[in-house]
Amino acid sequence: MEIRSVPGAAQMAPATAAPADQLEQAFLEEMLKYCGPKPMQNGFSGGAGEEQFSSFLTTEYAGILARKLDLGLSIGGEA
Repeated sequence: MEIRSVPGAAQMAPATAAPADQLEQAFLEEMLKYCGPKPMQNGFSGGAGEEQFSSFLTTEYAGILARKLDLGLSIGGEA
C-alpha cells in the first residue's frame, strides 16, 4: 500500500486577490447597497428569504464589477 503525502496549507491555499482589488470590491459593494438593484415590492417578491440573501448577490455583483473595472486604487504599479 502506498501512502501519499497530504499537501500543506501553502499548497492548498486559494489565490487571493490583491489588496487593491479587495478595496475596489468593498467600495463597489457599499455603492451597490445604495444605488444597486432593489427587490420587487409586489406579490412576486422574494419575501424574507430575499431580504436575508440579497447581500450575497450584492457581493457577487461587486466582485464581477471589480474584476471588469479598474478604479485606479492601486499604489505604485501594483495590480
